[in-house]
Amino acid sequence: MGEIPKRWKGVCMEGPDFKKSDCNRKLIGARYYNVMHASNGNNTTQMRVDKSPRDTVGHGTHTASIAAGAIVANASYHGLAQGTARGGSPFFRIAAYKVCSEDGCPGSTILKAIDDAVKDGVDIISISIGTSAFLQPDFLKDPIAIGAFHAEQMGVIVVCSGGNEGPDPFTVTNAAPWIFTVAASNIDRGFHSKVLLGNGRIFQGSAINFSNLTRTETYPLAYGKDIAAKYSPIPEARSCYPGSLDPEKVRGKIIVCFDGFPVVSRTIKKLVAEDAKAKGLILINENDESAPFDSGPFPFTEVGTTIGYKILKYINSNKNPSAIILPTVEIPRIKPAPVVAYFSSRGPSVLTENILKPDIMAPGVAILGAVTPKDEEESALDGEKPGGYALESGTSMACPHVTGASALVKSVHPKWTSSMIRSALMTTANVYDNMRKPVTNSSASFATPHEMGVGEISPVKALNPGLVFETTTEDYLRFLCYNGSPEKTIRSMSKTKFKCPTKSSDDLISNINYPSISISKLEKSKGFLTIKRSVTNVGHHVTYTSTVQAPMGMKVKVLPKKITFLENVKRVSFKVLFDGSEASSGYNFGSITWSAAQYSVRTVFAVNVE
Repeated sequence: MGEIPKRWKGVCMEGPDFKKSDCNRKLIGARYYNVMHASNGNNTTQMRVDKSPRDTVGHGTHTASIAAGAIVANASYHGLAQGTARGGSPFFRIAAYKVCSEDGCPGSTILKAIDDAVKDGVDIISISIGTSAFLQPDFLKDPIAIGAFHAEQMGVIVVCSGGNEGPDPFTVTNAAPWIFTVAASNIDRGFHSKVLLGNGRIFQGSAINFSNLTRTETYPLAYGKDIAAKYSPIPEARSCYPGSLDPEKVRGKIIVCFDGFPVVSRTIKKLVAEDAKAKGLILINENDESAPFDSGPFPFTEVGTTIGYKILKYINSNKNPSAIILPTVEIPRIKPAPVVAYFSSRGPSVLTENILKPDIMAPGVAILGAVTPKDEEESALDGEKPGGYALESGTSMACPHVTGASALVKSVHPKWTSSMIRSALMTTANVYDNMRKPVTNSSASFATPHEMGVGEISPVKALNPGLVFETTTEDYLRFLCYNGSPEKTIRSMSKTKFKCPTKSSDDLISNINYPSISISKLEKSKGFLTIKRSVTNVGHHVTYTSTVQAPMGMKVKVLPKKITFLENVKRVSFKVLFDGSEASSGYNFGSITWSAAQYSVRTVFAVNVE
């Protein structure tokens, strides 16, 4: 890589395990903050500060490599997902800001790090951090939202993960309109581990396991509730709840449990089986879909309820049921893909329904990324040298895909604002899977914008979007007024003398110049509701024609139907009129597309009819 740009003001802070010389032309910044965390020693728990920018858990390393990791040939996770690894923008530089300890991420530290990043001279900030949807504070009390607003004021794009609390609605977080909020999807690669029953039947499960079991050996098969410890409640035993199984009855068997009790993770269930000397664990996931779990060398696989009940039927109808769990094999070209990840948080946002969130979707299931040496040691297999990579899932992994895509657009259009880059990616997003059908969710239903935003990123298309929606700082300040924030607080936070409009109400948020449209309440009896938008021409055509894809019963008009950019006119306004008098109650989804030659500029809408 070339010389570090002179505008760069960042530093590489030293620690016991990190020297300035560990930075280079790729890693140009490394900061840590005085985050306290619990440390155990001498039978006491002490609070201490980890004074080093080194990543202790691997999360930041993994996400950074997805966003801008260099090109690495022959990368894999113990032979799985083998190929050439590259970040979204492999020639971009990376600065790391360590704001979390193993005990959490203090808001004050996040704010300080965002301010530092902006002052250091970054172009894009990627934040794979978030709180629970039910604990998230208002926009002006949320450190990520406040910090991101300051970054946006200074022209820095902020991309955030949308959360992993799906598939329930109202779970999306990091939903401020100045944040680019990302949902997660699967990719066309699966990791399967087969179950072979004693009667010869074979079932396919999902897992990442490196067991050394083979087809030639089988083990007794038992259902959790049949091997329960004395006095254990049946619901606990059938779910491998800690302390619920009788170790003597478990020893040497492959056990079958349900994925009940959400508070008990798959990691804990696996440890319950492992500690009791089970030979393997078959987990029945009643939700049918989740990211593949990495059980290391322990034989593990996860099946849906249809297969699960067939396995239980076999157990109940055989005197000596037996089975074997085979090690994972990689399945390429999975169909359909992309599919909205089961865990990906859904909209609308609990803080406002008049901005459509999440914004966009990107790969977030079993993504190969770099890991730290400590992580490598923990995941090392007997006799194998760690490979430097791991497979992880979450909107944390989806977020840096969008960061990398944003960096790509920024590199081609360095003078574009953050809202122009976001608009380019949103209006060119893909809504079809690899079977040329509309993208679905994990329940095989068509995905809605509350699940996938405007669709899956299509970075190359975003380089030439034709039109963009520019959202300004003034738009965001008006949004805060409309959302009920006091004018005094808005002025203090934004360091402006901004005056709220005389008329400020939540429904006016829908008129913020955003690349998507969301209306939280459209009354059937009120006739047409008018929404305003304006677009900036960044393409080579002067005339665009609109087409509407509306749900049955909803009337949608675009005025004017055609827009023309005359000489020296780069920005044109239009109106969208919605009438839900004959539409179904609840949320209705559709889109408006402006077309000209090779350009297709798509705006998604979500309208709640009452």
